Amino acid sequence: MKIMLINLMSPLTYMIPILIAVAFLTLTERKILGYMQLRKGPNAVGPEGLMQPLADGAKLFTKEPIYPLNSSIMLFTISPIMALTLALTIWLPLPMPFPLTDLNLGLLFLISISSFMAYSILWSGWASNSKYALMGALRAVAQTISYEVTLGIILLSMILFSGGFNTQTFITTQEPMYLMFSSWPLMTMWYISTLAETNRAPFDLTEGESELVSGFNVEYAAGPFALFFLAEYSNILMMNTLTTILFFSPTHTNIPELFTLSLMTKVMLLSTGFLWIRTSYPRFRYDQLMHLLWKTFLPITLALCFWHMSMPITLSGLPPMP
Repeated sequence: MKIMLINLMSPLTYMIPILIAVAFLTLTERKILGYMQLRKGPNAVGPEGLMQPLADGAKLFTKEPIYPLNSSIMLFTISPIMALTLALTIWLPLPMPFPLTDLNLGLLFLISISSFMAYSILWSGWASNSKYALMGALRAVAQTISYEVTLGIILLSMILFSGGFNTQTFITTQEPMYLMFSSWPLMTMWYISTLAETNRAPFDLTEGESELVSGFNVEYAAGPFALFFLAEYSNILMMNTLTTILFFSPTHTNIPELFTLSLMTKVMLLSTGFLWIRTSYPRFRYDQLMHLLWKTFLPITLALCFWHMSMPITLSGLPPMP
């Protein structure tokens, strides 16, 4: 019985703080957007609006969900649950400061789970039986799959640098120096690609309000909509946590509290960058979105990846060890 309780409590103590962080990330975003537009943002619920995320959650989860008459009820219901489940599952191999599951191929696990997320978007758009939801879903899937190509190539390049697929390996590799300094072109393209992968401005074409009226989730309301919302912001935090581990390694120390503080500070700064970019840049056209990937990022990342593959031969004069 005790072992069962431990097995149950470990994931909960891991996931609940993530959901709390997601809640207050939404508040931070609304505050930043407000001040950038010379207004206050949420300031009525609780002191300085601190209780606004709890009020929003209570409102959404107590409303009656709406199911379109001609929708596929099963897929329509499963899609948001699957989206949040995958968004929380992908955190398992990330060290914060210890991973919940220590996987030797942790980065492959991350890529695999992130690929599955396209299915929840596609199913939600198709199951809604709405042409606007379906168009939003198709655009979202095309964008997600496209930018996964560059993310995968950049990740492969960094794996060649560090010599392993384990996230802990990157922390050890960066003890002398952050990989940001030796791989700043890859870091820049990675950060921009994570914006596109998480459907954030200026790449938020899946939610093009002026064209598609919220995109794939247009038919969702109440609790199911809240699950999509939580999944989206959880993915933002996860991507920024992964960026920190790959390029801005947290302080290498035997004190878990210092490691966690370093990680949280860097993730917070990267997430603030996401919010700042949203307030500053207009949305790309769809052809510009695809041109940036296929004609700019892909050739550069491939060239840098081949360069990284050749470095062991260039430096030592011998073929790399298997």
